[in-house]
Amino acid sequence: MTRQNAGVEPAASRRQGASDPLGSNSEIGRKLKQYYDELLSDDVPERFSQLLSQLEQAEPLQKKEG
Repeated sequence: MTRQNAGVEPAASRRQGASDPLGSNSEIGRKLKQYYDELLSDDVPERFSQLLSQLEQAEPLQKKEG
């Protein structure tokens, strides 16, 4: 590389970066989004739902006593 074009990106790199805001991290971003979407689609176990329901019922009692 000569001194004249030392800090210049190739045109192909600029075009790819312009269309993809994550640039070289786009694959990581896609994988994180896929993982997050899978977490959101998982069902809540029945036991956990029961515990949350019990907690919701107990909270009004605590506020009245306090």
